[in-house]
Amino acid sequence: MQYTQQASLALEGKIALVTGGTKGIGRAIAQRLKASGATVVVTARSEPEKSEERDHFIAADLADAAAADQLVAAVREQFGGLDILINNLGANTAPAGGFSKLTDKDWNDAMQVNLLAAVRLDRAFLPGMINAGSGVIIHVSSTSGMFPLWDTTMAYSAAKAALNAYSKALATEVAPKGVRVVTVSPGLNKTGAMSNFLEGLAATAGISTEEMTRNLLQRVGGVPLGRMADPAETAEVVHFLVSPAASYLTGTNIAVDGGNFPVV
Repeated sequence: MQYTQQASLALEGKIALVTGGTKGIGRAIAQRLKASGATVVVTARSEPEKSEERDHFIAADLADAAAADQLVAAVREQFGGLDILINNLGANTAPAGGFSKLTDKDWNDAMQVNLLAAVRLDRAFLPGMINAGSGVIIHVSSTSGMFPLWDTTMAYSAAKAALNAYSKALATEVAPKGVRVVTVSPGLNKTGAMSNFLEGLAATAGISTEEMTRNLLQRVGGVPLGRMADPAETAEVVHFLVSPAASYLTGTNIAVDGGNFPVV
């Protein structure tokens, strides 16, 4: 999906930070917000692939509290504060196989990346938003936080479920102060990380990646739209949520899953 100069400049003059913003959904979100007029700061461990995306890039491993502090200091020095914070960073890095395969380190890593990285940045940037009486925070979670698979996503799902609960509580606290907090839970997105995940599962199971993809779709109950999402489609939802058009939305969790989630 391409965005042109004719795109709505609903975010003109806004300063946004996108974590995990050099690949996949994060990269698509950063591109969409930039197309809408925002100045977008991107952070990740890996640098952007394209030179034109490095203008406001700050390298950081947000699972490390000291690195998060350095990122906050750099953003404050260059921009003063934020209008929009997209906590997109997340990863399912724990081994498959259920509870007996998961060490304390696996559990801690899952929480650091999928929960505490967001908590740290919220804690740092929320005071400025509250003082300004405005701001939007998006927590990018996952449908896995509501639909855990014991053999492949146990630690990841638990961390995302914690993020969902934290996000709801935070939204309730800061809404009277002018700050909106919304959770977005993508389903299956066609990203490099998803491809690597499927390839790893396929290798462990001794089957093809195509067969593993079909198995995973069946395992999660199927996707009525019949395909994975393009990251740009998820980014479009995030753009709406941070725009003035979503001014009455806070404290909710939006599933972007092609109709997959099997509950009302």
